[in-house]
Amino acid sequence: MRVRVGVSQQGCLATLRWRSGGNILTSRIAPTGGLDSIPKLLARNAREFGDRPASREKEFGIWQSWTWAEVAEEVNALAMGLLALGLNANDHVAIIGRNRPALYWSMVSIQSCGAVPVPIYQDSVAEEMAYVLDHCSARFVIAEDQEQVDKVLEVQERLPALEQIIYYDKRGMRKYDHTAMNAYRDVQEEGRAGHYRLEPILQERLKSVNYDSTCVMLYTSGTTGRPKGVVLSNRNIIEASRTSAEFDHLNAGDSVLAYLPMAWVGDFIFSIGQCYWTGFCVSCPESPETMQEDLREIGPSYFFAPPRFFEGLLTAVMIRMEDAGPMKRRMFSYFMAHAKKVGGRLLDGKPVSLIDRLKYALGNILVYGPLRNRLGMSRVRVGYTAGEAIGPEIFEFYRSLGINLKQLYGQTEASVYITVQPDGEVRPDTVGVPAPGVEIRIGETGEVFYRSAGTFVEYYKNPESTKSTKDPEGWVATGDAGFFDEETGHLKIIDRAKDVGKMADGSLFAPKYVENKLKFYANILEAVLFGAETDKCTAFINIDMSSVGNWAERNNIGYSSYQELAGHPKVLDAIQAHVEEVNASLANDPMLNGCQIHRFLILHKELDADDGEMTRTRKVRRRIIDEKYADLIAALADGSTEISTTTEVTYEDGRKGSISATLEIRDAKVFPRRAEAA
Repeated sequence: MRVRVGVSQQGCLATLRWRSGGNILTSRIAPTGGLDSIPKLLARNAREFGDRPASREKEFGIWQSWTWAEVAEEVNALAMGLLALGLNANDHVAIIGRNRPALYWSMVSIQSCGAVPVPIYQDSVAEEMAYVLDHCSARFVIAEDQEQVDKVLEVQERLPALEQIIYYDKRGMRKYDHTAMNAYRDVQEEGRAGHYRLEPILQERLKSVNYDSTCVMLYTSGTTGRPKGVVLSNRNIIEASRTSAEFDHLNAGDSVLAYLPMAWVGDFIFSIGQCYWTGFCVSCPESPETMQEDLREIGPSYFFAPPRFFEGLLTAVMIRMEDAGPMKRRMFSYFMAHAKKVGGRLLDGKPVSLIDRLKYALGNILVYGPLRNRLGMSRVRVGYTAGEAIGPEIFEFYRSLGINLKQLYGQTEASVYITVQPDGEVRPDTVGVPAPGVEIRIGETGEVFYRSAGTFVEYYKNPESTKSTKDPEGWVATGDAGFFDEETGHLKIIDRAKDVGKMADGSLFAPKYVENKLKFYANILEAVLFGAETDKCTAFINIDMSSVGNWAERNNIGYSSYQELAGHPKVLDAIQAHVEEVNASLANDPMLNGCQIHRFLILHKELDADDGEMTRTRKVRRRIIDEKYADLIAALADGSTEISTTTEVTYEDGRKGSISATLEIRDAKVFPRRAEAA
């Protein structure tokens, strides 16, 4: 096990000491040299990397690029414009929209004024936005376009602190009341026009921004209640960015694609924290629909995606191969079998025979290289996935192609990083070792605790939650249950601590672990497990429309909706086979063999964030599921073979409606537990 054993200070250099097995490892923390805020990092980048590309955006099919010097001018112009509008130090400013360079620049402009940026998920409905805007008392909102402005105006009467709305895209905005509304570029022009008057004020504000100033406030996903505002300082963001960049040898020559929500801590660290620390370039896709093609055009060297992205990409690959000719399918199967055997070993620098190396090199020419190029990952040097566990087979598929995909474990409250996987020590069943500068301990109940320079300051306006989450010594309770693997020293996460329980016979109940095994199958998009304190586990299943729909088309099975396809007998047969395969696997797990699924149903609708069933980061809200689908859960438990139900849904335009369906409930085969068989 690898744990931090000490810190020593010598002048302005700190040395971290680590114990790994019988060895003591050290990590030197270099001084930041006065670079104690994101705006100061921008000023350095403009001086040192002035002509290098900093931001790119694809618009109308054409990539536009800005250098660091141009970004600095854009940021300063907006900052002075915000000062002209009356932005005060410590004010909160909300940013709403998709990934665009101008919205990233606006966050740095806000920081330059000594104020606090608060990104909000762009797909939030007006009610969700109203809570965040009111809770943080936002005076200004910077919105991408008419759609986001309309959401804010819908709830404006409930936001007494809101004074100004600034919009980036002018389309559709001409006839709006502009009494307290301005176009983004107009604010910049006002800043430029008042340069001589406003520049001294901006410089004074910049001087007051330091390591302990708030860098950003990010709201948690809110799986158990209202989202909490996580206050992160410049120290948190810069230290997390610096140590992680050094860990993976990131530099100004790297590039990333920014497509994940700006309100998510991972995107903030990658697209602002690490970007401004190292000076690498961040590219923004034209739209979510073109993201995959834009990824291929940019060819980033550093890439992050949640497991769902990699699962969907693999599903698309397998669908394409099923539609390919017999010869191409045979070649793909042959070389992928070889890649599974040696690809990961080659990536980890382990010994591989000359014959296997030559065969892999041929496969690289015929299969792996073209496939990496098609996926947009030809140049990926470091890839990460996090957010939830990824299926081992999916994880190994990408590594077998030569893509250096690794897992990390983190939280908003940690400025992302808690554990990372060093090169050569990448395992599909663990989340790695403590990240540089992070201490980890396991509590008596199995809960994981950590502390680091990235540990958040507080929950905004919520001292009770701050106190219950972070103790006076800086230890933060993650809410996750886990343990260190004695052999490797890597951390393994079992599940959310509050979700881990016992079956009626005393065996362990860990729903997330089983759900992730189910979601390995391309046909299964989402799963929810039930069974704590009972003698049988049951499950809800959501099918993946792209995968199952493609299968239906190839087999000439007609359908008109998700509901109709989900209820088709052949689809139920396929899902039952997947459930029974998972049960067979669980039967051999001495810890979790009590979690075999006895009964399941396929839900008549996809779980949706708009219906409150999931968070905006696609985490299941179990309490809401328990309340909303109580009749279905009861039917799974009482032995019913079918049940009729009606469920309220929210359409994209905000209207409410309902879906009625009669669902078939199936029994699944369960297998003798390993201990019982013995």
